[in-house]
Amino acid sequence: MSALGFGDVEDVPEEWKVVSSARHFQARVITAVTDAVTMPDGEVVDRDYVLHPGSVAVVALDDRERVLLLRQYRHPARRLLWELPAGLRDVEGEPLHLGAARELAEETGYRAATWHTLVDTLVSPGMSNERTRIFLARDVGPIPAGELSYVRRHEEADMPVVWVPLADAVRRALAGMIHNSQAVTGILAAYAASADGFASLRPADAPEA
Repeated sequence: MSALGFGDVEDVPEEWKVVSSARHFQARVITAVTDAVTMPDGEVVDRDYVLHPGSVAVVALDDRERVLLLRQYRHPARRLLWELPAGLRDVEGEPLHLGAARELAEETGYRAATWHTLVDTLVSPGMSNERTRIFLARDVGPIPAGELSYVRRHEEADMPVVWVPLADAVRRALAGMIHNSQAVTGILAAYAASADGFASLRPADAPEA
């Protein structure tokens, strides 16, 4: 094993040889796949994973440094979870920051004037190719009722929305009171980025690596 220094700590693209691939199940959002992958020693092993279109999420901060959270039922987890406004990348060709703005408007009735890329993550890279970009949105205000046309249905029909002081949201995440991975990641990242007044953040349209 070669020695690496901290300067080498950056994720890079890599793709090992796939001998064969089989799709077992395809639903509205996800597809289950098994690839036969060649390991560095030449052995071929099966790797099961889920194809996912990807997602976006928004840490919306008001001028009092409060973060906007909503509560939604998540059936696989059998929980009501406090989350960030978020959604699938399900509009062909839509820039990610515009998709995030759309989700913020549809799920909360708010919009923001100032946008930055906060953090990019692979949600569960051992079992899915889903990647999520979390944005920081500031200069937030309510959208006039007459401009809202989106109708919330199913799990979105009754989603309470609250403004939580960012420092308190951090405390709740670390105390195990908030579990959603986008929410925990976004809250902690926003708190860290606030140390320099968010000056180090990338622009909203920064390319994904």
